[in-house]
This record gives sequence, C-alpha cells and structure tokens, in this order.
Amino acid sequence: MYELMIESGFCAAHQLRNYKGKCEDLHGHNWRIQVYIQAERLNEIDIAVDFHDLKRYAKEVTDQLDHTFLNNLFPFTEINPSSESIARWIYDSMKKKIIEETVRLTAVTVWESESASATYYED
Repeated sequence: MYELMIESGFCAAHQLRNYKGKCEDLHGHNWRIQVYIQAERLNEIDIAVDFHDLKRYAKEVTDQLDHTFLNNLFPFTEINPSSESIARWIYDSMKKKIIEETVRLTAVTVWESESASATYYED
C-alpha cells in the first residue's frame, strides 16, 4: 500500500457562533491543509497519482475559501466554520475531484495554527 500527501493552504477569517471565548470574535488564520490518498498499486509509469494533479485539485477547492469570511459561505452559513467542519468540507470537495480508480482519498487535515489541527476521514 502507498500513501501520498500534499500540502496546500489558504487565508480566511471566521467566527465560531455560540462559542464562549475569543474565537466567537471575528479572527483569521493562515490555514494549512494536508490531503492524504492511498493506492494499492502504481500505474504504468510507476506513480500512484501525479502530485501536480493533487495540488491542482486542492487549489481549486481552497480557492473557494481563500480571502473570504467563511461564515458567509455555504455550508458555514448553517454550521460553524470550525477546523473540524472545514476538514470535512475539503474532504467532500476533494473526493469529487479524485476520480482515478487506483487511488482513494483517505483523510484531510486542517491546521489553524502550528499546534492545532483537525482531521476528517471515513472508514
């Protein structure tokens, strides 16, 4: 089994509704994301998937979030734009883009700071 990971990022502001503390106030992060895929075998040129393609998919997804107020974007108009919710949204968005039959998306980790992250994956 092979596991590949790419990193990307975006800058965005948010507020956590009904949070008792500083995070209820408007603030921003330089978010960093990690996208993980697995492959059981390599293709005819001995790669699982082109890193360039994975990075392009991640950019297409994160461009929708970059330099925005996340609370104004669906589904964050209805759910809190927490690191956990953002990780799931990116996971779901990436899953639609990764169509190669030989690989599967396994996890997305979202870092809101150097020491705090949330990971979303499905069994």
